[in-house]
Amino acid sequence: MALYANPKHKLDQAEARVALAAFDRAATLVVPHGAGMEATHLPLLLRGDRLIGHVARANPIWQAAPGPALVICAGVETYVSPGWYPSKAEHGRAVPTWNYETIHVHGRMTTFEEPTALADIVSALSDRHEDGRTQPWRLTDAPHDYVAHLLKMIVGVEIAIERIEAKRKLSQDKPAYDRDGVLQGLSQSSDPRDQAVAEAMRATGT
Repeated sequence: MALYANPKHKLDQAEARVALAAFDRAATLVVPHGAGMEATHLPLLLRGDRLIGHVARANPIWQAAPGPALVICAGVETYVSPGWYPSKAEHGRAVPTWNYETIHVHGRMTTFEEPTALADIVSALSDRHEDGRTQPWRLTDAPHDYVAHLLKMIVGVEIAIERIEAKRKLSQDKPAYDRDGVLQGLSQSSDPRDQAVAEAMRATGT
């Protein structure tokens, strides 16, 4: 199973790795389970060639380990109106589309339950997302017995990365004047999703 991507949209491996390291939102973990599929949302941390996180023990997804896994890291995304293309006024050959960024990570999932390892990943994830706050929360702020109890309620998951595929569809396949039209349309919108895609287009020079 591979991520479909127009060659103009596909990131090379170095770019995909940089994008994965920078991704700091909840990812979607998908695994085969029984006769179907199981999915959950969770933050993950990239360490070397592994993605590491944790799920509630009550979440059955960890029971699929050891086995294959797909992690989907969805980035910015929004609707693109054909009305933003100057070419529409010329010939009318324009249709709606969607601009977005995504990363797909294929690998093998295993689990861990050692309290020290669980405390380490909980602490590392918290430190990453608390960074920049005036008074960042630390795992050591909570009572030791409370933390010990909560660690029994989670299971660590680790995905050994086998393949990374990334796609950045930001109107690169359009003529420059149509891309400029999309950027202008998105920039004038009050929708935060539109603004985020416009910023991504500016940052990547598309």
